[in-house]
Amino acid sequence: MQSNVNRRQFLQRGAAGAAAVALAPWTVRPSQAAADKQPNVVLIVSDDHGRGDLGCYGNPVIKTPNLDALAAEGVRFTNAFCTTASCSASRSVILSGLYNHYNGQYGHQHSYHHFISFDYVRSLPVLLTQAGYRTGRIGKYHVAPEEIYKFDVALRGGSRSPAEMANNCKDFVADGSQPFFLYFCTSDPHRGGGKATDLPHAPDRFGNRDQGYPGVKEVTYDPQDVVVPDFLPDIPECRAELAQYYQSVSRVDQGVGRLIEMLKQAGQYDNTVVIYISDNGIAFPGAKTTLYEPGMNLPCIVRTPGQKNKGIACDGLVNYADLAPTILDFAGATPSDYEFQGRSFRPVLERQHAEGWDTTYASHTFHEITMYYPMRVVRERRYKLIWNIAHGLEYPFASDLWASATWQGNLKRGNTTYGKRTIDAYLHRAKFELYDLQNDPHEAVNLAHDPAHQDKLKQMQVKLKAFQKRTKDPWILKWEYE
Repeated sequence: MQSNVNRRQFLQRGAAGAAAVALAPWTVRPSQAAADKQPNVVLIVSDDHGRGDLGCYGNPVIKTPNLDALAAEGVRFTNAFCTTASCSASRSVILSGLYNHYNGQYGHQHSYHHFISFDYVRSLPVLLTQAGYRTGRIGKYHVAPEEIYKFDVALRGGSRSPAEMANNCKDFVADGSQPFFLYFCTSDPHRGGGKATDLPHAPDRFGNRDQGYPGVKEVTYDPQDVVVPDFLPDIPECRAELAQYYQSVSRVDQGVGRLIEMLKQAGQYDNTVVIYISDNGIAFPGAKTTLYEPGMNLPCIVRTPGQKNKGIACDGLVNYADLAPTILDFAGATPSDYEFQGRSFRPVLERQHAEGWDTTYASHTFHEITMYYPMRVVRERRYKLIWNIAHGLEYPFASDLWASATWQGNLKRGNTTYGKRTIDAYLHRAKFELYDLQNDPHEAVNLAHDPAHQDKLKQMQVKLKAFQKRTKDPWILKWEYE
């Protein structure tokens, strides 16, 4: 009974605080310098693109010349993280600057999943509109409600056809009457399009199709040539699926190239901030829907006008709650009376080593509504702690990942391991997982019960609790019971 009373009191306090934020008389005041020449902002979000799957991040096989060129003009973050490895939930963080346990978008928006954000959220496009920007979106949206994540215009274009999407942005980016914010979201390289039954091992198509897409010269890959990351099994089924995934990534790259070409043709490129990210990790078991490194450590490329220190890699631990504050900082449009849970990383954009950016956090609750498995993470440069709040449950699968040729092929072979981890450890997780990423980058050796690491465990638990309290996480109650 006492636990239920405490829970009600916590939720009442959180609701009261949220109402106070919603009713506060806040304004958006662009700085004078920004008002004189506010930059355009293009935020490109691909769907399930892993960090290791770009040339500029060290993959020697995959062809991503346009993204590599963008990185050469800007900065490539090596420690950029989503806060939740699920499409809708992650996108809500990107557009709100709030962790999804606070913004309410706990999981998928579409269909029967029906998660939506609270009405006290003040989203990035709404704030930019109030600051005098034209805001437009094209492609995958996947957040709700629309009045919270409201854009001035929704441009038409199939999200699997990125070059065509770019062409459809022509008039929007050419209009020089106001600075603009363009939210450009592909559905590649997400799984989809059925099984390629004409190919060995019937891999998922990842959106690839025989007739191709307008404006795209399809780049195909031999399964024997792909790079199998250590968290995946090196089996023929996995290689076949990686080859299809690579092809989809190369299609995204061509869409990015076409979009940049459109900006240059419109005379807008020199005054445009361009950011490229993926919403979460690659759509294979062991990455997407997990908060292991392949699920949350993602590509993040930022190119800014007038950047002097070009082509660098920044090691700051940034996450997607930082994106909205950063973009608003560039626009000179940070609200005076509204609090974000992330912070602007604009001051460290031209630094290779970012002091003061040494810890980040993650919060995942749902993917599909049938996949309740809340996890909270504190991640430092060397150590990482995962709290599996529902550790008594078997780890739930996204339906498409469970049915994948990679997972099923591994099971049919009778393998007891999946990458560097045992299948049993993947499915049945300890309450706490503590990893030394310096000596164990594959997160295979859990140190949570190691006597030599108990002080570190307690230190990181304290950090995690403080983060939950600071960000008004309802699941903080789970420290007190269960």
